[in-house]
Amino acid sequence: MFKKVLIANRGEIACRVMRACRELGIETVAIYSRADQDSLHVSLADQAICVGEASNTDSYLNLANVLMAVEVSGAEAVHPGYGYFSENARFAEALESTIGAKFIGPPVKAIEMMGDKAKAKQAAIAADCPVVPGSEEAVASESEALKVADDIGYPVLLKAVAGGGGRGIRRVDGPEDLARQWKMAQAEAQASFGNGDLLVEKCVVEPRHIEIQVLGDEHGSLIHLGERECSIQNVRHQKIVEEAPCAVLDWEMRERIGAAAVRVAKSVGYANAGTVEFLLDRDGHFFFLEMNTRLQVEHPVTEQVTGLDLVHLQLSIAAGEPLPFGQSDVRLRGHSIEARITAQDPDADFAPSTGRITRWLAPGGRGVRMDTHAYCGFTVSPFYDPMIAKLIVTAEDRPAAVAKLRAALHEFDVEGVRTNIPFLRRLCADPSYEAGEVDVSFVQRFLMEEAPSGV
Repeated sequence: MFKKVLIANRGEIACRVMRACRELGIETVAIYSRADQDSLHVSLADQAICVGEASNTDSYLNLANVLMAVEVSGAEAVHPGYGYFSENARFAEALESTIGAKFIGPPVKAIEMMGDKAKAKQAAIAADCPVVPGSEEAVASESEALKVADDIGYPVLLKAVAGGGGRGIRRVDGPEDLARQWKMAQAEAQASFGNGDLLVEKCVVEPRHIEIQVLGDEHGSLIHLGERECSIQNVRHQKIVEEAPCAVLDWEMRERIGAAAVRVAKSVGYANAGTVEFLLDRDGHFFFLEMNTRLQVEHPVTEQVTGLDLVHLQLSIAAGEPLPFGQSDVRLRGHSIEARITAQDPDADFAPSTGRITRWLAPGGRGVRMDTHAYCGFTVSPFYDPMIAKLIVTAEDRPAAVAKLRAALHEFDVEGVRTNIPFLRRLCADPSYEAGEVDVSFVQRFLMEEAPSGV
């Protein structure tokens, strides 16, 4: 096992990884920007190195500075968390070839393949996994996009090849709207990812968003740990509430979609933790969406229902150890739900809210877990993602878990910044959510129902 690991991230995920390292007797190194010098992840680490000024590009995304921090610290391995360099093949390759430090994640080839949605779709097809009808390669022009759309039928989605986080995606309901949406999707993709290439795919109407957690070692073993339901998303396709298992998947469907995910991961020589994402339509058909070659924000719900520590497993796999169990050993017990707590103002179109937290009363009790980097006195900066905590509840079944989530949200009290907690309280009390009758359009419908008459 490694003796020293650098965590190339910030916030709650950096704290999460550091705690896992400490449990295994591994020294930790934090990196931080000048705006984050008083952050919790800095104080939790055994060593901390400043990598630049407040902005992400000057600090956490400054490749030269982060690589220098790894070299100076003497860390044997780097855990990238999620976001930042977690799916950056150039960073992973530079770590191992230039510095000789281990990247705690998949092989470079897998990152490159799955980081390109066109290549990922081709890999899924080769692995006999159902895919959404549409182009299999980047569409060269607006006129070609019109032809593909006419062939598969409207509505269609324009989707950034290098996309992620809901950016570079546009729905088109008819040919008259394609030109405008094409330009917008292309511009957003170019600005966000430095790549304006787009796919054109059939829009699966009101699907559920299902993802399968896969886990593989460097000796050829690869299994899945069941599914997560991630259909509760905002209008920007960003997840808000996730749960495991999915309320509508039976064991037969779970095995089918899990086996498909494993085939896709094996087709690119995958190792370590990753997530294969699917759309599930109203008729029970599933389609490959993409693969995230990293740990997910919502990984705690899988940990809660499997009893496994995914970060411990990531570390042991990266250290060369084989998986200590097989597919038949995986058991799902109970039901777990995660709500993302963000510093945003629900009454102002969820605009970020910044400032100093003056009151922080977090919920507790049996079956309640908090993953956070916030505390009373912590300053929420305008420079970073607004997520300040993840509230995870676990109970014997879904109705009990929903009841526990509602109770925990009512106990949660934050002052000094606006948060989405009041919005989450209302959403989780909605009868459709309580009944598990959700899809990726659920939040949009909920917001329309909440809007005052005439708005």
